[in-house]
Amino acid sequence: MKKKSFMSEKKISIKSNIETSIETGMFASRWLMAPIYVILCLSLALITFKVLQHFIVSLPFMVEMNLKEVLLFVLKIVDMALIGNLVLMIIFAGYENFVSRIDVARQSPDKPSWMGHVDFTDLKLKLVASIVAISGINLLEAFMSIGYVDDLGESIVSDREIRWMIIVHVVFIFSGVLLALMDYLASLTNNKK
Repeated sequence: MKKKSFMSEKKISIKSNIETSIETGMFASRWLMAPIYVILCLSLALITFKVLQHFIVSLPFMVEMNLKEVLLFVLKIVDMALIGNLVLMIIFAGYENFVSRIDVARQSPDKPSWMGHVDFTDLKLKLVASIVAISGINLLEAFMSIGYVDDLGESIVSDREIRWMIIVHVVFIFSGVLLALMDYLASLTNNKK
C-alpha cells in the first residue's frame, strides 16, 4: 500500500513539475514583447528626426509663407506630436501592463501622472481617442490644402480622397463611441456582481 501511495505521489510530483515549467515559460514569454517596445522607442526617434527635418526644410520659406501655409505647417507638426504621444503612451502603458514595471520611473519627478495607472481598458480608450484626434488633424490638413496644386498643376487633395478621409474619420469616431459604451456597460455589469 505504501508503494502505491509513493507511486501516486511521484506521478503528482512529475505532473506538478511539468505544470510549473510550462507556466514559468508562459510567464517568461512576456519578455518577447520587450524588443517590440524598444523598436517603438526607435520609431519615436524617427518621428522626432522627421519633425526636425520638416522644420529645417521649411525654415528658409517661413518668411514668404502666407497664413494658410503656416497653418498647414503647424498642423503637420501637431499631427506628428499626436502620433509621438500615441507611441509613447503605447510604450509606457504596454510595457508596464504586459512586460514589467519601469522601476527607474518610480521616484522620478518627471513621471507622467497616468503612468502605472492605465489598465488595458483605459489604454484602449486613450488609443482610440488619439487615433480620432490624429484623423481629425489629417482631415483638417486636407481641408486646408483645398485649392493648392502640386508641381504638375493637379490638386493636392482630390474630392474623392477627402470623402474617404471623412468616412474613415466617422468610422473611427463611431468605433470609439461603441468601445466606450461597451466598457461602460461592462463596468455596470461588474459593479452589480
